[in-house]
Amino acid sequence: MDAFTAGLLQRIRTTESDLTKARETGDDFLADVEQSELDDLHRLAAEHGVEIGAGSV
Repeated sequence: MDAFTAGLLQRIRTTESDLTKARETGDDFLADVEQSELDDLHRLAAEHGVEIGAGSV
């Protein structure tokens, strides 16, 4: 796995965790921000052929 792929997957995991925390605390604004970030990361992964594990949101 190259550095780009590893970094992208790490950012996805971190953003998923942050999104879960935002939802759990009822912070709707932060949840929207994190969801947008996650959508962008998923798009970036798809554009570069990076497979995201089944545990992704």
